[in-house]
Amino acid sequence: MDLDLTGKKALVTGSTGGIGYAIAKELCDLGAEVGINGRTAERVEAALTRLRAETKAGRVFAAPGDVASAEGVDALTRALPAVDILVNNTGIFEPKPFFEIPDADWQRFYDVNVMSGVRLSRAYAPAMAERGWGRVIFISSESGINTPTEMVHYGMTKTAQLAISRGLAQTVAGTGVTVNSVLPGPTLSEGVAEFMTQMAGGAKDADLDAMGRAFVAEHRPSSLIKRLATVEEVASLVAYLCSPAASATTGAALRVDGGVLQGLA
Repeated sequence: MDLDLTGKKALVTGSTGGIGYAIAKELCDLGAEVGINGRTAERVEAALTRLRAETKAGRVFAAPGDVASAEGVDALTRALPAVDILVNNTGIFEPKPFFEIPDADWQRFYDVNVMSGVRLSRAYAPAMAERGWGRVIFISSESGINTPTEMVHYGMTKTAQLAISRGLAQTVAGTGVTVNSVLPGPTLSEGVAEFMTQMAGGAKDADLDAMGRAFVAEHRPSSLIKRLATVEEVASLVAYLCSPAASATTGAALRVDGGVLQGLA
C-alpha cells in the first residue's frame, strides 16, 4: 500500500491541538511537509516545537492565520500560495438550546466551520487540478447526519460540509484531485477533555475515560465501541485519504464515528 507523502506539501487548519494536531503528525510521519495553522503565532510555535520532537519523517512550518474571515484566508494564501493537500479541520462547537441561539452565533458558526473550507478550497484546488494531483478533506461529523438537538447550529454546519465536499469532488472530477469528508463521532479531543473537566468541577484528576463512556452511554447510545474515539484514530483515516493509496476514493463521506450512525446512508 502506497502511503508515502514525501515531496507533498500539506496545510491542516486548526492544527495546534486536538484532531488537527493528530492529523498533522500523521501526515508528517508519512513524509509530508505540513503547515501548522492557528489564530496566534504563539500557539503555532508551541505546536511546531512539540511536533518536531515527535516526528522525524516530514517537515513542519508555521502557517498562522484566522481562517474564519475572508481577510485571514487571503493573508494565509498569499503567504502560502500552493499546497498539495488541504485538510479543512478548523471548527467550533457549543451546546446551546435552539431558541437561545442568536443570529450572531449562527453566522459565527457558519463562517468558522463552513466558509473557511470554502475559501481555502477555492484558493488551492484549481492549481491542484492543473498539476494533476491533490487532496481536499473536510472534517465534518456524525452530527452532519444525526443533528444534535443540543447544538443545531453546529449540526447545520457539518451537514453543509458534506454537500460542499461532494459538490467540489464533482467539480474537479477526472483531474487527479480527490475530495472527501470525514465524519468523526464523539472524540476525546483537547476541547472535549476540557469540557468534561469543567463538568467535573475542574478536578484535575477527573477520570476522562469513565466520563467519556458515561457520555456515550447517555447521549450516543448507538455507539458500537461504547467509548470516545481517540484523535489518533480519526487522524489515521484522514492520513489514508491523503495518500496515493486512496486515489479511487472521492466524493465520499467516510465514518470514523465508532458506529454511532445506524443504517447505510
